Amino acid sequence: KMLAAYFDCPGGPENLYVKEVMKPHPGEGEVLVKVSASALNRADLLQRRGKYPPPKGASDILGLEAAGRVAGLGAGCKGQWKPGDAVMALLSGGGQAEYVTVPEGHLMPVPKNLTLTQAAAIPEAWLTAFQLLHSVAKVQKGERVLIHGGASGVGMAAIQLVRLTEAIPVVTVGTQEKLKATASAGAAAGFNYRSEDFSEKVLAFTHGTGVDVILDCVGSSYWEKNLKCLSTGGRWIIYGLLSGGEVHGDLLGKLLSKRGSIQTSLLRPRDKEYKEQLVKAFTEDVLPYFSGGASPHLQPVVDSIYPLHQIAQAHKFMEENKNIGKIVIEMP
Repeated sequence: KMLAAYFDCPGGPENLYVKEVMKPHPGEGEVLVKVSASALNRADLLQRRGKYPPPKGASDILGLEAAGRVAGLGAGCKGQWKPGDAVMALLSGGGQAEYVTVPEGHLMPVPKNLTLTQAAAIPEAWLTAFQLLHSVAKVQKGERVLIHGGASGVGMAAIQLVRLTEAIPVVTVGTQEKLKATASAGAAAGFNYRSEDFSEKVLAFTHGTGVDVILDCVGSSYWEKNLKCLSTGGRWIIYGLLSGGEVHGDLLGKLLSKRGSIQTSLLRPRDKEYKEQLVKAFTEDVLPYFSGGASPHLQPVVDSIYPLHQIAQAHKFMEENKNIGKIVIEMP
């Protein structure tokens, strides 16, 4: 048996509790990981509310990423991992538990100078940002990238990855504290969407030309401002709908006049092979920059750490949009 974050019926954070469940067994080509820490994602909140069920065949336990040590190997593993290895994992579910099984190709080594708690803040957020910037938007050196939710886990990762590509990150956030944090992470400019019109500010910052790429996790409430500050031929990438998906107005006409494109992306439902390729590319191209002495140096940003038995408080904290970077859950 093992302990896991659980809820019996969809609803608020108060529905969460720690439950004793059966420990999983690694199948063909899978690795059993003893989890030290996992991290929260918006998808966990949606799943808890009954709005984002796990993909077919995935664990119904919350948690899309984890870090820990290899505890066992299923049949047919290729030998790249051995018991005791420090690893971090991209998951379709199951991370907020004492053990989780992972396809071996979805594991990454923990960079030497990082703790397992820090490593838990990498997989989902950094792979999401990496996929959006490189596989979807194909960001080039010198391009300007507008990142909504700049102080979120994905946002803080995206700022650093845009800098790594020698492009220019611009962010929107909701507090002055978040403006400071995103600036120290490398944002070239940041705007408080609560107190100023970000589209006007972005246009001023880009001398009227607008941004080449928008990473949008907000959706409907931003569509007009997004189109206003999108450059001619720009790419608007939607990967979340925090404000909903309904649009009322001339979206297509305005998009056409800019010769812009809208692309959408979700990582969780992707197939095993896609995720394996993504993990491989990230491990080769990005992971070395987390090690000490690498320049530029990448750093996962951990906002706060909660023990597993305080999972409900962690969800509540994320719902209040207070976090800068990742909220990490430590296992007992």
